[in-house]
Amino acid sequence: QVQLVESGGGLVQAGDSLRLSCAASGSTFSYYMGWFRRAPGKEREFVAAINWSADETLHADSVKGRFTIARDNARNTVYLYMNSLKPEDTAVYYCAAGRIFTTTTSAYTYWGQGTQVTVSS
Repeated sequence: QVQLVESGGGLVQAGDSLRLSCAASGSTFSYYMGWFRRAPGKEREFVAAINWSADETLHADSVKGRFTIARDNARNTVYLYMNSLKPEDTAVYYCAAGRIFTTTTSAYTYWGQGTQVTVSS
């Protein structure tokens, strides 16, 4: 069993940066980790994913070049570094763990409760 707790969200202005953290309890050994987001009135969408050894990552086109996913296995923590934030990045951000390296929401087994990110223009 894996429990995930996100932190680091908040209210920022366009162009600002934030770092989201996802602390895992229970072993995440060999799990792929992902970040997803759900904007108001929209479906949950993929943001980024990373493999266990952190040498493979995926980023959605909408965040490529601005967001970076990273993980520290010694701390059992995954991060999402978000730069050049835009109002359209406003959403609840969720951390997830799964056994498949994919952008597909349904492939992830464990989910956190989410952290709100609001970007004002």
